[in-house]
Amino acid sequence: MVSIEKKVAVVTGAGSGIGRGIAIELGKMGARLVLASRGRTELEETARMIGSASVIPTDVRNKVEVERLFEQTATTVGPVDILVNAAGLGIFGPVVDFTDEDFQTLVDTNLRGIFFTCQCVLPSMIERKTGQIINIASIAGKVGAANRAVYSATKFGVRGFTESLAEEVREHGIRASVICPGSTDTSFSPQSKTGKGREKMLQPSDVAHVVRMIVTQDPNSFISEITMRPTRKP
Repeated sequence: MVSIEKKVAVVTGAGSGIGRGIAIELGKMGARLVLASRGRTELEETARMIGSASVIPTDVRNKVEVERLFEQTATTVGPVDILVNAAGLGIFGPVVDFTDEDFQTLVDTNLRGIFFTCQCVLPSMIERKTGQIINIASIAGKVGAANRAVYSATKFGVRGFTESLAEEVREHGIRASVICPGSTDTSFSPQSKTGKGREKMLQPSDVAHVVRMIVTQDPNSFISEITMRPTRKP
């Protein structure tokens, strides 16, 4: 099992939900963490839970802010060894009623933001011949469902992007993986809002445990994709 002690890890979406759970787990493993999301207050709360972490508020939809995130990380913490893209949101509804604004928000956050972060972090990883990128997709990126067409399209996109990226960078010693969780107890989950079946849902810590498994793989192999489902159907 590979140790990530002192490795530099950037986690987007670290202010809550899956991103926060992953950041806490990586902190337990001794990584030097940089936390990114739009809200400083939420990030600082995550940092307190970890004990020690850098906080850099970032809107992943904004390329300038993403570039600043990695420039500041390189200057103050060091070159990035692990990038976890957990920033994301859910807007649901029938296609006939979906607004252009909501469509653009989902694409920019769930898919374009991942493109920005990967584009920023890859030159250093390629130069150093090492690195781990983990993108959080969803079971909705594998199976379509009514009222989730646009959300699902972005998550299918994350899977396709990650699979193609992995083929581009594996010759440089860089591993790219995607995790597709099923129903997870996060703030934008419809079940979490209603409370119905919430106790049967995956928890952010469940996804974090999978991240632990991925980042501790020996360097001669990598896990390309993991699909997670709750043991009991919500």
